[in-house]
Amino acid sequence: MSEQSKSSQDPDHTPRVVIVGAGIAGVQTAVALREQGWRGAITLFGDEPHQPYDRPPLSKAVLLGKAEGAAFDVDFASLGIELHLGRPVTALRPEEHLVETAEGQVRYDHAVLATGAEPLALPGSAGLPHVHLLRTLDDAERLRPVLAARHEIVVVGAGWIGAEFATAAREAGCAVTVVEAADRPLAGALPAEVAAHMAGWYAGSGARLRTGARVAAVEAGTVLLADGTALPADAVVVGIGARPATGWLAGSGVALSPDDGSVLADDRLRTSAPDVHAVGDCASFPSARYGRRLLIHHWDNALQGPRTVAGNITGGPAEGVVYDPVPYFWSEQFGRFVQYAGHHDRADELVWRGDPESAAWSVVWLRKETGPAEGRPDRGRLVALLAVGRPRDLAQGRKLIERGAVLDRGRAADASVPLKAAAL
Repeated sequence: MSEQSKSSQDPDHTPRVVIVGAGIAGVQTAVALREQGWRGAITLFGDEPHQPYDRPPLSKAVLLGKAEGAAFDVDFASLGIELHLGRPVTALRPEEHLVETAEGQVRYDHAVLATGAEPLALPGSAGLPHVHLLRTLDDAERLRPVLAARHEIVVVGAGWIGAEFATAAREAGCAVTVVEAADRPLAGALPAEVAAHMAGWYAGSGARLRTGARVAAVEAGTVLLADGTALPADAVVVGIGARPATGWLAGSGVALSPDDGSVLADDRLRTSAPDVHAVGDCASFPSARYGRRLLIHHWDNALQGPRTVAGNITGGPAEGVVYDPVPYFWSEQFGRFVQYAGHHDRADELVWRGDPESAAWSVVWLRKETGPAEGRPDRGRLVALLAVGRPRDLAQGRKLIERGAVLDRGRAADASVPLKAAAL
């Protein structure tokens, strides 16, 4: 129900939106509410004591001491946003429209769940002072002196965060060994034929990459692998994934995925509880574009989703608009700018654009056409794209995916042809 309709029922009632989580998804929801005309109260709760900040700089500028922080340029007071820092919300009671905190209960007309995700810890490493995660500003601050001292570091996990941290550690002059249980880096994100070309990036930067390597134990100064290898480690940085931060919703009645713990939002980012919305890393949503539910742990999703949530709360332009974005993310690692758009799981073919051993290349994923064009191997619908040092490919490809474009396969494979020129 919109603000205006509630107020017309009770002229003395000041409607309130309570946002749980002060990361980019929560902050952007608060800003979008004001932009879309919400005149009621907005209360924003954050677990951390710091001013709300952006996360991408943590693994780069903040980690290397090139920046002291990454606070959002938002004047909360002038926007009339009540900001409560260092005040976790401990429970949600939808039947009473209440959230609970250590300082008491707060009533809401609409609640927005934007609690993000929590990094997975390495089993058996709890309490070890030289084992680190990299998710928060405090994490980055604890790691800064480690890099400054040029310690010998073992990174567990060769995913996006592991690669970015290894890049920063090598830039700082640290000796770095990255261990990955799978047979290649980015095993959970990219197919083998693509990720294989990224393995050499580690050696090129001076980092050592050990794949098929499982950690058996972490001791003071040592990481022991399952094959008996002992790796010297002044510090260990763990980057083995993250899980939606939804444990606090136990008993609330809000439906969660039994597989990944995400809030099961609908295609307008509404939860199973009335007047409760979910956005960002903590929520999954059904995608008609890709025919499956998506859980996207990337910055762009946390930036785009708040507009949909705000529209549904205010009755603004985005009200009733289905949220089905083209997923997008980027990573800066080993001197390369890597960008990805779309979702390739159900593609039928990948097509290379350029030499993957060169400094700039891309790959597009195509799905076979149905209907009159079925059986035509010379064309396919673009569903995803990975670009390394080819930002124009990414920019054009993202728009083509959004409109469901079909590409001529031969022209798509010609790196000298602009990708948009391959569209039929």
